[in-house]
Amino acid sequence: MTTEETTLDRIRTRPRFKMFTHLTKEEYAENLKKYLAEHKKEFSGNVNKEVATIWVETKYDNYWKPCLALRVEKEEDDIVIRGVFGPSSAVWTFFMFLYFSFSILWMTFFTMYYVEKQIKSTEYPWALSASFVMLFFILLTYLAARFGQHKGKEEMLKLRQFAEESTLQFEKKIT
Repeated sequence: MTTEETTLDRIRTRPRFKMFTHLTKEEYAENLKKYLAEHKKEFSGNVNKEVATIWVETKYDNYWKPCLALRVEKEEDDIVIRGVFGPSSAVWTFFMFLYFSFSILWMTFFTMYYVEKQIKSTEYPWALSASFVMLFFILLTYLAARFGQHKGKEEMLKLRQFAEESTLQFEKKIT
């Protein structure tokens, strides 16, 4: 018994996909605009012939509001559609900045504590406490990200449905 896996089934483990299509960039953009117009109460977005950004219409906006970014590219003789699910790039950048900053500060404070102990100094008695505070901030950032992902789970499922209904029908079977 063999199980056939479609392109979008891989989204469950990775929030991105890649598929080949027989449509041109312009045809795909027109089909996407038409699908978006038919479902404008549920979805909205920006579509042009190379990039599309789709999000779910809700009465509230939270910081982790997911969107579907679709990029149409020419790869050799084929047209490729690449999709990425997740929050906006500004949110990703902000969270990475927080992780990076708190990690660097944690390493700095812990190094200060360690060097102070090695040279038997008492110049930085607060360094160990500050390193624990940075670990707490890293944990807080992680929890905020997980909370945002949890709040956006239903919207992610709707975006997956959008991707399946609007894009999967144009997939070109590669043999």
